[in-house]
Amino acid sequence: MSAAPVARQRRHTLYFLDEIRGHKPVFLDTEVDMTRIEEHRTAGRRTSVLSYVLYAASRVLASHPEANAAIHGRLLPRIARYSSVSGKIALDKRVGGRRVVLAAVLPRLEETALNEIQRQVEYYRDGDPATLPEFAGVHTLHRLPWPVARLAYTRTVRPLSRRAGKFGTLAVSSLGHRPVDGFHSVGGTTLTLGLGRVTDRPVVRRDAVTIAPVMRLNLAFDHRVIDGAEAADILGEIKAALEDFQEDAPPGPAASAVVAGKGGGR
Repeated sequence: MSAAPVARQRRHTLYFLDEIRGHKPVFLDTEVDMTRIEEHRTAGRRTSVLSYVLYAASRVLASHPEANAAIHGRLLPRIARYSSVSGKIALDKRVGGRRVVLAAVLPRLEETALNEIQRQVEYYRDGDPATLPEFAGVHTLHRLPWPVARLAYTRTVRPLSRRAGKFGTLAVSSLGHRPVDGFHSVGGTTLTLGLGRVTDRPVVRRDAVTIAPVMRLNLAFDHRVIDGAEAADILGEIKAALEDFQEDAPPGPAASAVVAGKGGGR
C-alpha cells in the first residue's frame, strides 16, 4: 500500500463535489428513438449527438423558466431564475499528464444554431486545455495552496449572480462513445442530462416490431427547485424534440430574469 496527497490536477473536481453536496437529486430516464437524428446527421455535416441534445434541450428548458434556475442557502434559501440557457458540457482531458474532467459552459444556447453549437463543442473537445484561455482559472486553482484555492473556488462559483456562467443552467454529460447504456450524474445544475450510447434495439411502430437506433436519456433534477411532474414533462419534451427533430424549430419563450428575494448576489 502507498498513500500520497491528491494530485493538484484533481483539486477542482474535489472542490466541485464539495460544493454540490446540498443538491437533492431525483433520477428519471427514458429511451429515445434516434432515427430522425441519424437521418439528419447523414444528410449534412457530421454533428455529434451531444450537440443535438444541447440544441433540443435548451429550447425545451427555455419554455420552463422554473427549471432554468439555481438555488442557494439553507436557512434562507433563495432561487435565481435566468433569462437564457447556458449549457455545461463535461470534457475528458489530460492536464499535467493526468486524466481529469474539465467543464465548459456554452451560453445562450436557446438562440444558437446547431452548426454553431457543434463548432463550440469541437473547440473545447479538440483544444488543448494548457492553452485554451477558458481554463486559465482551473490552472490557477491547481497552483494555489490548498486552503486558498478552496476559498477562491467557493467565492467564484457560489454567488447566484455568477452561477450560470460557471456551472451553466443545464449540464449535459455523454458517455455514448463507450459501451455505456445509461448513467446518472449531478452537474451542479437543476437539470443534468446523461447520454448513453446509440445502439440498435427493437421498437414498436404501427403495431409492428422493428429495429431502430435507440439512446438511453437520463435526467437528474434538484428536488429543491422543481418537482417530479415538471421534470417528467421536460424529459418527455426533450425526447419528443429529438424523435421529431426540426432544426428550424423556434426557441421557447425567454425565461424570466427575475431573481427571487432581494438582490442577486448569493
